[in-house]
Amino acid sequence: MTASKQDESKRVVIFDTTLRDGEQCPGASMGLREKLEVAKQLERLNVDIVEAGFPIASPGDFEAVRAVAEQIKKPQIAGLARCINKDIERCAEAVAPAGKRGRIHVFLATSAIHRQFKLKKAKDEIVKQAVAGVKYAGKFCKNIEFSPEDASRTEPEFLAEVVQAVIDAGATTVNIPDTVGYAVPIEFGQLIAYLNEHVRNIEQAIIHVHCHNDLGLAVANSMAAVRNGARGVECTINGLGERAGNCSLEEFVMAMRTRADAYGGLWTGVNTKELYRASRLVSQLTGMVVQRNKAIVGANAFAHESGIHQDGMLKERSTYEIMRPEDVGISGSELVLGKHSGRHGFSSHLARMGFHLSPEELDRAYNEFVVLADKKKVIYDDDLISIMREQISEIPQVYVLDYLHVSTGTSTVPTATVRLKKDQQVFQDSACGDGPVDATLKTIDRITGVPGTLKDYAIQAITQGEDAVGEVSVQVAFENEQVAAKGASTDIVEASAKAYINALNSHLFAQAAAKKEKSKKRGARGKQGRQP
Repeated sequence: MTASKQDESKRVVIFDTTLRDGEQCPGASMGLREKLEVAKQLERLNVDIVEAGFPIASPGDFEAVRAVAEQIKKPQIAGLARCINKDIERCAEAVAPAGKRGRIHVFLATSAIHRQFKLKKAKDEIVKQAVAGVKYAGKFCKNIEFSPEDASRTEPEFLAEVVQAVIDAGATTVNIPDTVGYAVPIEFGQLIAYLNEHVRNIEQAIIHVHCHNDLGLAVANSMAAVRNGARGVECTINGLGERAGNCSLEEFVMAMRTRADAYGGLWTGVNTKELYRASRLVSQLTGMVVQRNKAIVGANAFAHESGIHQDGMLKERSTYEIMRPEDVGISGSELVLGKHSGRHGFSSHLARMGFHLSPEELDRAYNEFVVLADKKKVIYDDDLISIMREQISEIPQVYVLDYLHVSTGTSTVPTATVRLKKDQQVFQDSACGDGPVDATLKTIDRITGVPGTLKDYAIQAITQGEDAVGEVSVQVAFENEQVAAKGASTDIVEASAKAYINALNSHLFAQAAAKKEKSKKRGARGKQGRQP
């Protein structure tokens, strides 16, 4: 049965918040171009709603939400706002280019612990502010969502009162968040059922849920919620998000599809064949590694090592597979490129992957591809995503790695010689360390005069084979700022140097931006002082 013939009352809306809540995962921040690439993939995935950011949070967030609203044409585009007029105004301005597809998502905490310690407000004040926020948002947009933050720890009677009040005020969607991942499935399902029974006007709004994964129950809680009447699930690619993350989009969607029999025929409109590509893209652009044994999209999700399992698989796939790799977009027919592939084939393949570059960006990317193709026999999609990540980064390359040589061994003091370029200048120095990577990073510190402290270091092979590209992810502390960055190369020491330099460049960029903003504010204050 095609999606168009399915019962719309059983459709579960997929609200993706990878660009907002997912980006709040420590170390997972993305630039504007990276966010746009993810948004385009979400559109190919056919999600219903894309929450593009929190516009009041920063100029960068505002620009990202506005750009997504301008360029993404199919899903609704949501921006987040507190129940504060300036937040709502900024959000309305950001989502305006989406027209009727724009959505303002306002939130206010409702639980006793938040009322007492964070907001210091009584119940009647909470209801009043929530209603005022929804009504004010309604002046800019007809598509209004309200979230009672920490709903799962809110008294059910008071939660029902708030939900009823905001629907009366004009909320078309009410989202019930398990903000701190405290709920368990039976309890969370009962909460949704309670609201359906006790909120007189609940039919006038769609009920969503937004579950966090602190107890590893985000997907299970979301499943319990839709079984009890919720018709929207807020989730992220790879389950990214604050702390332990959010409900994993790919896990929820495939659970709904695989076990529709147990959920009364509930369905989503997601194009599941785009799930694997979405997972890889988000992993590469954020630097957040997908664990090998992760359900649906992990490297081992469809691997069978046991002899008994292999025997069963050869006789009948369904003995040990409840879904096909092809269902989520995994196949053995991935087109690969090599050093004899031309510019046209290269650009066409990038276009099929969803990347569209300017002529200058294409030239740089092709040159990187040629260099990589000389080092390894076959170039896979993940190699190309690694190249593309560098091309679409908006961080200016203050320092660029020009040359690297390391000397190491069991009877040798590890030593690195590094040459960096800055504009037209070239700097070179050497240093010793505990190993080749440590020596390289110490040399970079000596050259730049901006010492960093390595807080986290991880490496993974992003493609297969002995000549696989290794991707290094680092978190580096510069003064009071911690920066996450990535670097890739067939040489892990070079990848480490690139990642560290990318972190340094991000830090220098942020410093320059902060100084510029400070100077701008000073100038504005001076101008106001001179007015008659």
